[in-house]
Amino acid sequence: MLRRDSFSYTVQARCALADAMALLGDLTRQGELHPLIVRVRRVPPRPGALASYAVTDRLAAGPLRFPVTYQADVLTSGDDEIVTVARQWPATTVRNHTRLHTEPGGLVRIDVEITLAAPAPLFPYAFRQARAAHLALATRLGAALDREAGGPTPAA
Repeated sequence: MLRRDSFSYTVQARCALADAMALLGDLTRQGELHPLIVRVRRVPPRPGALASYAVTDRLAAGPLRFPVTYQADVLTSGDDEIVTVARQWPATTVRNHTRLHTEPGGLVRIDVEITLAAPAPLFPYAFRQARAAHLALATRLGAALDREAGGPTPAA
């Protein structure tokens, strides 16, 4: 039996919308932002995907650290929206729906919704790991985009 839940966050950055899209739509560039990622390798696109990747995370279980490799696909990457889906054994999926908006003052607002589905016994651990990792990524994202654009970090 699968369990499913979602969480969301918003980030603001002083950058061009195209720069934010480029960073968020290319998983090879997210290793510096995502605290669990240790390796991202681009692979031939799977059917229905614009781009596909093999991603290796380092997960923790108590004092143990272990690598897990999974597949991630960019399904949609338009002018202001990116949808990615990561799939990991056993039957675990993480769907990332990101919407970007320009705001007054040269800001870009990035709204992200993460939906995780996993087998019921694995769900609490997987959801905690996904939420902690993505919220850590959120704290780094605005600063990384501001640095790329050469501007100061705006207050969120």
